[in-house]
Amino acid sequence: MLAFTFRRLLALIPVFLAVSLIIFLILHLIPGDPVDNLIKIGASAGQRAEIEARYGLDRPLPVQYLVWLGNVLQGDLGTAIVGRRAVSAIVAQALPYSLMLGGCALLFSSILGIALGIVAALKRDRWPDQAIMGGVLIGSTMPGFWLGLMLILVFAVWLGWFPVSGARGWTSLVLPVLTVGLGGTALVARVTRIAMIEAGQRDFVLLLHAKGLPVWRIQLFHVLRHALIPVVTILALRIGWILGGSVTVEVVFARPGLGSTLIKALAQHDYPVVQACLLMLAVAVMLGTLLGDILQAVMDPRVRTALQ
Repeated sequence: MLAFTFRRLLALIPVFLAVSLIIFLILHLIPGDPVDNLIKIGASAGQRAEIEARYGLDRPLPVQYLVWLGNVLQGDLGTAIVGRRAVSAIVAQALPYSLMLGGCALLFSSILGIALGIVAALKRDRWPDQAIMGGVLIGSTMPGFWLGLMLILVFAVWLGWFPVSGARGWTSLVLPVLTVGLGGTALVARVTRIAMIEAGQRDFVLLLHAKGLPVWRIQLFHVLRHALIPVVTILALRIGWILGGSVTVEVVFARPGLGSTLIKALAQHDYPVVQACLLMLAVAVMLGTLLGDILQAVMDPRVRTALQ
């Protein structure tokens, strides 16, 4: 297992370098210049050149990338061009809000998705199965920003149960968690249902029935244990995707976090802040993938045998 984990960590290095290069190039090739937000109207070319030299924007792109990457590897994310603050401080201030939202959404989608998948598998091809699969299909196709607006309209404006926006108290977290988590619930429910059905058709299940064990015990303590292997892998992969999906939700609900910080920095063309936010989201996806592979190896004896 240690050798497998080490190999997977080494495999992430070229992925990290490729992602960092793509993020850097995309941001520097799109139209717009952060210096425009700093200079005053009528400023001279000399004043503009001075600001560009101060932030290293006058250097060739390859040099800028290597300097930025070297600083990132040393833990220095740079200084915000517009905000003139350390980017690490900006990210540290925004990250806990995104982690709270993403963690609660992942927990919500895991519990509800697994429960719905179990019921759908036990009631296969009957009306509960059709109702659940139809519901999760509709939920998976709803855009997050539209669902968030509908939840605000119903539960915040009409009923007044929850606040419209902000991050004050647990009540302000309910609607964003529902918005982010419902899409994940659909995926987890589908994977759980399929895995339960496939595990229920294996030979050991027939043997357990022949021994006279109750059906509920077989399904919950034996079939479900085998079915959770792909489910856990999917949940680990969704760690990064949930953080990325929180970007639009944070904007809709006016919540602080990486999403709102990223959108604000994009509007200002603040390269260091945008690069740091995108890099955090990419690293979350990579770590989620690594965690999924490790958990699959731990839970599945066949994978462990293949690694030896």
